Amino acid sequence: MGNTVTCCVSPDASPKAGRDRRVAERGEPYQTQVELQETDPGPHLQHISDRDFPSDFNDECNPSDHPQASTIFLSKSQTDVREKRKSNHINHVSPGQLTKKYSSCSTIFLDDSTVSQPNLRSTIKCVTLAIYYHIKNRDSDRSLDIFDEKLHPLTREEVTDDYCKHDPDHKHIYRFVRTLFSAAQLTAECAIVTLVYLERLLTYAEIDICPSNWKRIVLGAILLASKVWDDQAVWNVDYCQILKDITVEDMNEMERHFLELLQFNINVPASVYAKYYFDLRSLADDNNLSFLLEPLSKERAQKLEAISRLCEDKYKDLSKAAMRRSISADNLVGIRRSNAIIS
Repeated sequence: MGNTVTCCVSPDASPKAGRDRRVAERGEPYQTQVELQETDPGPHLQHISDRDFPSDFNDECNPSDHPQASTIFLSKSQTDVREKRKSNHINHVSPGQLTKKYSSCSTIFLDDSTVSQPNLRSTIKCVTLAIYYHIKNRDSDRSLDIFDEKLHPLTREEVTDDYCKHDPDHKHIYRFVRTLFSAAQLTAECAIVTLVYLERLLTYAEIDICPSNWKRIVLGAILLASKVWDDQAVWNVDYCQILKDITVEDMNEMERHFLELLQFNINVPASVYAKYYFDLRSLADDNNLSFLLEPLSKERAQKLEAISRLCEDKYKDLSKAAMRRSISADNLVGIRRSNAIIS
């Protein structure tokens, strides 16, 4: 066995150095080729996470796609909330009798609305209030012809010339949405997804929801949300029976334009859905839209405990399955080994 240090350091012992000397004696430009090979890395496939996407693909500012971005309706409502609080402080307006119930040591108050099973009536009130703030605090009146109620009326009643100058109030929006949800028997989760699609449309298409288009935009969002969320979706012809004066062709055309403007992105991640739900609860709290609170009974406490235990067992099984699928080298220390028998 030779000296490894001498073999690596000595030029005569290196086969590469000997090859370079033979190439130099023949006058071949081998050194130039070596330099080119060292500088040219060759074809390299860049990872998708390292690529520079254009600004159109950056969804960190889009609340309907990114869970950390603030919802548009909540930011638009804060202006009115601050002004209302400031006015009450200046005018020394008393908040009046406190109607909100608080839990104590003996009684716990809970509402029947959760992120997995929201209360239908309260959710529709919050969603329509979010739409109201969208219309009231809009930046401009950008719109598209497919959503213009003057060009595509929902009723046979003649649309007045000043229809785009008067903002609808919250009750008017609530009655319109409640009628659709009651007739089509839609769920509260569908209302939250409707608001997600509505804000995604406003962001993607760069339009505003205003008095001239709010009904058709809301109708298109409800139509799409019901088909994506509910297993038994309502057909377009069923909406024509609810809104007597609209045609199926108009519904189909509006749905097609809505999907194209969304770039066929109808995915709603669970994190985005949860963010919209809790922001709607914050909106309700800021505007005194309290959820119905009831004392926690013994039967309901046992039911909640059973549901919690079921979810806990489910997540334990999932974590165990994940550990079985992928065991790292750190976990190999704890593996028991059986003694080998040599015969």
